[in-house]
Amino acid sequence: MDVDTFLITVYVLVDTFCQTHLPPEPHRPGPAPALSRSEVLTLAIFGQWMKFSSEQDFYRYAERHLRPYFPTLPHRSQYNRLLRRHQVALAQFALYLADQLGRGPVAVDVLDVAPAPVRNAKRRGRGWLAGEANIGFSLRLGWFAGFRVLTAVSLEGAITGWGVAPASTNERSLAETLIACRAHPDPRLPSVGTPVATYLADSGFAGEDYEAHLAATYGVTLVATPQRGSRRRWPKAVRRWAARHRQIVETVIGRLLHTFGLERERPHTLAGFQARLAARVALHNLCCWLNRQRGRPLLAVANLITW
Repeated sequence: MDVDTFLITVYVLVDTFCQTHLPPEPHRPGPAPALSRSEVLTLAIFGQWMKFSSEQDFYRYAERHLRPYFPTLPHRSQYNRLLRRHQVALAQFALYLADQLGRGPVAVDVLDVAPAPVRNAKRRGRGWLAGEANIGFSLRLGWFAGFRVLTAVSLEGAITGWGVAPASTNERSLAETLIACRAHPDPRLPSVGTPVATYLADSGFAGEDYEAHLAATYGVTLVATPQRGSRRRWPKAVRRWAARHRQIVETVIGRLLHTFGLERERPHTLAGFQARLAARVALHNLCCWLNRQRGRPLLAVANLITW
């Protein structure tokens, strides 16, 4: 797809969703915003491509090339305020696309946690997100300052839910919060998605008592790779099946971190981080949706657009 076709397709999808699934925008005192909700969501999703090295780089591109589509494009600070305002709508659109894609013939979500650094862990001072982000450990990064992002991914590769917590948060606590909010929805956490009966996870989530607790409290089955030294042993065929689908979620997380630049995010507010994370998830699910419409593999994103 060329850029113009992609941009128009995104806007039509977003505008249709906003008109059919969201209430009208509430009236606010003062001048009307320069961009409508549909325009803000379209720009937010489009701006997450790897082509743009930063938010500033994307906005320079928008001012030079996207004026015909967005003639009232405001100053970048106003756009950022509108983006934070429509954070929930971005999350709802991402989950709407996940619903359109479905979970495939087997309704299983694969859970995994990705590190999202927001500053250099060795810098002095408290940073912009003091009290919200903190220090945690990742096998890939070592010690880092930022958040943990829990993602739930279908066996076909669509992101069906996600959540954010400080970097020091235990993986099991993150998973239980997502499962609990799916069972008892909370409007403060719009990104958790819809419930499913079975979850697949790596050994960081494993534990016989923990798995029994989830089954008794929420009625879900957590299938977690046995930890080293555990008495449980999986047959070779089961290990291969789990590893194959674990590779899918790792591909998805790699796309969020690298292709869509989550690891380069340096937010000043938690709302800004959540909004851009929702935009990246929406872009991933949108690419999967477009690939399905065109008969392409769902995760073939690298050559979707000809720049």
